[in-house]
Amino acid sequence: TFKGIAKHFSAVFKKLVPNGSGKLSIKRKEGADSKHSKSTEHYAGIGIKVSFSGGSGGERLIKGLSGGQQSIVALSLIFAIQRCDPSPFYLFDEIDANLDAVYRRAVADMIQEQCSSAQFITTTFRPELLEHANKYYGVVFQNKMSRVDEINREDAQ
Repeated sequence: TFKGIAKHFSAVFKKLVPNGSGKLSIKRKEGADSKHSKSTEHYAGIGIKVSFSGGSGGERLIKGLSGGQQSIVALSLIFAIQRCDPSPFYLFDEIDANLDAVYRRAVADMIQEQCSSAQFITTTFRPELLEHANKYYGVVFQNKMSRVDEINREDAQ
């Protein structure tokens, strides 16, 4: 449900951004009468308020965030949904590309925390996501073909 996802979003965001805060809200259409109506026709969408520096004074619109900050917000939402309605596996392709090392480590820790109930497959060029990995694969492009080989941790880093 939305309430569960909103609760988990705030908790996940706080773990990924310890000095920040995040909140999901439902936007109502203008002129919608009942605050307690269960009909979706009274809603206009979802609102996301985040602060990376703590407090409400630093809240900004998603458009005003950096690429890395937008990635953290998106990942917070994905992890919140996972906590409410988990899938057996997730495939993340370079989710850490726009993240600073501190946020990459926080995302790696979150994946480690949530991997007991799902399998995570990630692609990355950064070492932080490799810290908790169980297996490593290298992809090499040779003779117009991609080849995938299992490699050791040292070669992966």
